[in-house]
Amino acid sequence: MTYETLLFDVSDGLAKITLNRPGAANSLNGEMAQDLMMASIRCDEDPDIRAVLLTGTGKMFCAGGDLKTFHTFGADTGARLKEITLYLHGAISRFARMDPPLVVAVNGIAAGAGLSIAVSGDLVLAARSAMFTSAYTAAGLSPDGSSTYFVPRLIGLRRAQELMLTNRRLSAEEAVEWGLINRVVDDEDLAEEAEKLARDLANGPTRAFGAVKTMLTETFTNPLETQMEIEARMISAMATSRDGKEGIDAFVNKRKADFTGE
Repeated sequence: MTYETLLFDVSDGLAKITLNRPGAANSLNGEMAQDLMMASIRCDEDPDIRAVLLTGTGKMFCAGGDLKTFHTFGADTGARLKEITLYLHGAISRFARMDPPLVVAVNGIAAGAGLSIAVSGDLVLAARSAMFTSAYTAAGLSPDGSSTYFVPRLIGLRRAQELMLTNRRLSAEEAVEWGLINRVVDDEDLAEEAEKLARDLANGPTRAFGAVKTMLTETFTNPLETQMEIEARMISAMATSRDGKEGIDAFVNKRKADFTGE
């Protein structure tokens, strides 16, 4: 499949997705939202994809929604934004619930929907020059793209309120300190470091990664006993999977495990 607004490549189990609207600061329009949804479906369905790396082209990660395009919608604005968020939210939901881990490499400004997309990743690396801001209310808008779900869980309600109500800009170092992202990397090293991490994950036990993602997504809504029952069922299923058997045997025999994602 070809994409209008993304670069998409798969090699050795790793899918690389690059937001590719450099002339518009990689801002999100209807085409990009739909492209992201279709890419997420492929990542969720293709058994050859065992990890995903998402980044942006040029010096911007994503400047948020394409407000110039939104301005042209006129009387259809409400309906068109519901359509765009349908695609965007479908993409984020699938990325969050698929087995392959999603690594996000934030190569520049992540604002508005860019912030939402960035922090929805399973592991997030940022260039030292990157910056994070909610930005929605500066345009009289409210957040979308999952940020009201992920951000309070990552940094707490009080800091989420500050970020979204004041549009405070966080440097990459502040984003790490707040717990919004995992690691800061020098700009010139970001692509290499993010790909190394993603390729390491692509060689790992994909189904076990998916089990971790599922349980962490549900942990804030399940009571203790429910969560432990899910843990029991998950570890039982993983132990009888091909990779589970391989991992146990490799540990016992003091050798490196050869995971295949099965």
